[in-house]
Order: sequence, then structure tokens, then C-alpha cells
Amino acid sequence: MFEQKMNTLSLYAQTEQGIARPAIEDALAQALQPVKNDLRKVLIIPPDFTRFHSNAGLITQLLYHMLSPACQVDILPALGTHVPVTQEQWQLMFGDVPFERMLVHRWREDVVPIGEVPASYVKEVSEGLMEEAIPFSINRHLLDPAYDLVLSIGQVVPHEVIGMANHSKNIFVGCGGPDIINATHILGAVYGMERLMGRDHSPVRKVLDYAAENLIKQIPLNYILTVTDAPGGVIRTHGLFIGPQRRYFEKAVALAQEKNVIWLDKPLKKAVVYLDEHEFASTWLGNKAVYRTRMAIADGGELLVLAPGVDKFGEDNAVDVLIRKYGYKGREYVIDTLKNAPDLGQNLSAAAHLIHGSSDGRFRITYATRHLSCEEVEGVGFSYMPYDEVAARYAPDKMKDGFNTMEDGEEIYYIPNPALGLWIDKNRM
Repeated sequence: MFEQKMNTLSLYAQTEQGIARPAIEDALAQALQPVKNDLRKVLIIPPDFTRFHSNAGLITQLLYHMLSPACQVDILPALGTHVPVTQEQWQLMFGDVPFERMLVHRWREDVVPIGEVPASYVKEVSEGLMEEAIPFSINRHLLDPAYDLVLSIGQVVPHEVIGMANHSKNIFVGCGGPDIINATHILGAVYGMERLMGRDHSPVRKVLDYAAENLIKQIPLNYILTVTDAPGGVIRTHGLFIGPQRRYFEKAVALAQEKNVIWLDKPLKKAVVYLDEHEFASTWLGNKAVYRTRMAIADGGELLVLAPGVDKFGEDNAVDVLIRKYGYKGREYVIDTLKNAPDLGQNLSAAAHLIHGSSDGRFRITYATRHLSCEEVEGVGFSYMPYDEVAARYAPDKMKDGFNTMEDGEEIYYIPNPALGLWIDKNRM
């Protein structure tokens, strides 16, 4: 298998500016060197535009030009349940890579079954919270024997479902079908976000590790993992890890815990989080503002979400309907509702999202929007404010990362992109 012949490596930035483009290009060339001349057809699986700051766009560009035209290169963004990448987003993220090379993952239609993780194992790793076997299905292109090599590219960063994003999550969730997406989301939700975010060995990760070891060995798969941040929107790549073995993921986890987990000395009375309108168009994505700050906000505090581009709740129309119907009303409400709500029970990833997006009554969540009305926002359980009114006071172009003191003495904590970190009050641990 080609992934066993590729060179493996770990590359760490020597300065806070991150790894420079020439060094990234050299690392990719070094990794491909043993197999490059034998490749005829390659599948690259980067994240979608919601992971713009992963630097996977640059890496995909570099790989494409290293391999094409001698080799056919197809690109399958790991959408999960997200909407497809638009041509404008494609150009921003992947530059001059032809838009026509994109394959679209349709999570309800384009998947084929590959096996299951047995009920006994699920029960063991979930501490008895789930006792059913989990069926796995993945995008059919991954199983195409014509591909000599499959390269999965992605950012290792704290994540609300699995603990730390990427590695086999890119394959099983990003390119997976309804069964595995639903099962992993609800498992992470009932286990508890606070117990897993920023950590490696969560129940969901263990389930995916089992599947990686037992269900996809026939795929010529290799991983390219990044650890990044983006102060001021400028991507800095602190680590690049290439190799199929889990130890490269573990190295990335350790670095991400250093670079992407922000420890605070006191709980936040008020956090203001900005959602870039080019990246966040739904609360399904925008609720990262909730997930990533919930361990930092004080009881009775407030989370104010500046969401100029959010115009819907779900990325998927069916999920949007469910969010509008049931709302973000807390873990116990969702678990109780599932007993008599077959529509929600058939969409457990949506049920999990409703749990994730609530503060469980511990702090207030206010969405400041342009495209959703007060009635719509309050209808799902959030408070509402008009975006322009809020942005006039908390202007994103004037706020600095972290603590800010307003002219009237109000202290707020500003986060320009919640997708890039996890904020934790030290006293909560």
C-alpha cells in the first residue's frame, strides 16, 4: 500500500510566525518522493470552507501542482452535513486548483456500508450510555480501487463531538453517512462536552479508532495533519504531521492542546464572539461560539454572538426544520423529548446539536443577526439583538483578542473566531 511507502514526518514551527510555505512544500515533496512516480490517480480529502484556517487549502494546492497533470487528482471536501463549497469559497481556499476537480459528498445518498462497531465495544467505551452497534458507511469514492492513494488533510483542534478533530474523523464523519454521523454526535452529547473537549481518548474517538483498525484497511490512506491559529485572520501553521500511524495524530493533539486551548484565570461575565460572514451562515456552524466558550463563561454570565452572515439554523433543510421546532433548550429537555419525537429520533445528530447549542440555563446566549428575525431567534431559545446596533458598540475591527474595557467601564472578552480554540476557566477543572 502506498501509505506504507510514503515518508512520514513531524515538522514544528521554529518561530511564532509558523512554518513558512517553502518548508511546507518541501515537507510534502519529501513525503511523496518514494511514491510520486508510481501514482496515476489520487483522491485528496481536505476540509470544507468552514475550516478555512486549517491551511488545508494551501496544502491541497501544493499537492495538486506536484501531482498534476502526470496524475489525475480528485478533491472530495469532507463536508459531513455541511453545504457544498461554492465556487467563490473554492477560489478563496484552494486558489487556482480547477473547481471541476471537486467531488461533492452527499451524506444521505453517496455512501456505502463498510461494516459496524459491535454493541459490546460501544457499551464498554461509552460507560454504558449506548448499547447498540454502530453501522458505518462512507463515501463511495473512498472505496474506488482505481485510486492509488487517498490523502486526508485536516486541522487538529478542540472539538465538541469527539474531543480533538481530525484524523479518521475526516473519513468517517466528514465523508460518512447518516448512521455514523447521528451515532457519534449523540454519543458525544450524552457523554458530555466538558468531559471530552480538548482531549484525545473520548468514547467517540475510540469508536472511530476501532473502525479505522478494522473497517478501512483496504484503502490506501494517509493523513496530513496541521495545527494552526490565525491571529488577525493570518494563518500560522505551528505543526505539520504526515503519516498513517496514530502517533502522528497524538503529536498533533499535544501541540494543539498547547496552541489552541486558552486557560483563563477567572470566569467570563461577558464574552463577545464574532462569526465571519464568509465562514458562518448557520447556527449549526455558528454555535461553535457556544461550544468553545461554555467552560469559560460564569454562571449567570452572557455570551453575545455577532453573526452578520447567519441566515438559517441548519445546514440541511430537514435539520433546519427540527431546530426551529424543538429549539436549544438543554440536555435534559432533548433527552426527554426524544422519548416521544420520532422525527428527532431519526436525526440524532440534530438532537445532539440541540444539546451542544444550549447553555443548560447556566448563562444567557444572545444572537445579533441581520438575516434572522427576532421572532426566529427567540423561537429557538436564544435572545436577540439587531446586528448593526451591537456592532456599533462592539466593533469587530476595533476589538482586540481577549479582554477589552469599554468606555463606560464594561469588561468583555472578545473572540474573533471560535473555531480556532477552546476557552476554559481554570477553576472549572
